[in-house]
Amino acid sequence: MTNEGDEKPQFYTCKCFTTDNIFLEDYKLHVRFVSEQQFRQDYDPLLRRLGCVTQQQFEEVLSKISQEVDRRLRLSVMSAERAATIKDIYVPRHPHVYHLQETYLAPKFKQIVKYCRSSSATKKGVLNLLEEEPAPRVYRFPVFEKSFCVELVEELEHFEQSSAPKGRPNTMNNYGILLNELGFDEGFFTPLREHYLLPLTSLLYPECGGCRLDSHKAFVVKYDMNEDLDLSYHYDNAEVTLNVSLGKDFTEGNLYFGDMRQVPLSETECAEVEHKVIEGLLHRGQHMHGALPISSGQRWNLIVWMRASQERNKLCPMCNTRPTLVEAEGFADGFTKHDETPMNVSCVLT
Repeated sequence: MTNEGDEKPQFYTCKCFTTDNIFLEDYKLHVRFVSEQQFRQDYDPLLRRLGCVTQQQFEEVLSKISQEVDRRLRLSVMSAERAATIKDIYVPRHPHVYHLQETYLAPKFKQIVKYCRSSSATKKGVLNLLEEEPAPRVYRFPVFEKSFCVELVEELEHFEQSSAPKGRPNTMNNYGILLNELGFDEGFFTPLREHYLLPLTSLLYPECGGCRLDSHKAFVVKYDMNEDLDLSYHYDNAEVTLNVSLGKDFTEGNLYFGDMRQVPLSETECAEVEHKVIEGLLHRGQHMHGALPISSGQRWNLIVWMRASQERNKLCPMCNTRPTLVEAEGFADGFTKHDETPMNVSCVLT
């Protein structure tokens, strides 16, 4: 997506980023915090049922929320500072992995994309090339060659062992890596999204922005027996998500999917989905999901949250209101100040 004169669009975040979807690890709960009075009114009975019964425990919750809000307020500046420092001091182990090459891609994936690019491509036709999972509209296909996955994980481990500063993707992932800070966006994930994933998502998810994905957030999460074992039930700040298992050796740790986020958990039946190395799972961002605990080894997952500004400009997927925009760096949260979506096109997330 470009503006007149081929200028890159300015992306924004929504003001709700500082108030909504704050994860309390101790209680496996996402909350909204505008004021202490609002928070007590909305969550006091639920927190008590979850074990937060003393004043000290409640004060600890408020302290963690305050720390998270402060982190979010400083996130854009801190991320830019980390990226600049990484560029100055970090020496990659495998410099070539930062630039997408067709040889990195699995033959099956290239076959799927070639079909999707053809003028005769249809949704029915592409579905014949994909493996549909028990969860509705969740699709599996090989994305990368195994040799590339090995080198990418080696690069990520090399970075983890370096002295370079490290930002984490969110409060649910304590050992992840933000790939834009390493310099992967321009040479790898932007062409991956534009040239390979967009033809596919345009056919599979046209009603919720799949044909208008113009930004992304790419990161990796790591599961280890001595670190994070699983990932709690959640939805993504994205229109469409790609989740690729990169390795290494691990057992268990399958993903599970419920319903769209508008459906109460009490009315949801979850479906378990196996996640195999080199394969990706493609799903709608608002589709509730989580990761079961691994029982041995270590697993690295690549996550690409893809956003369509023409959808989210109308309705923020995190606060369900028209977004109040706050300027930020890079792709930010994928909002723009321009909405050229025809009035008869809408995002259907249910």
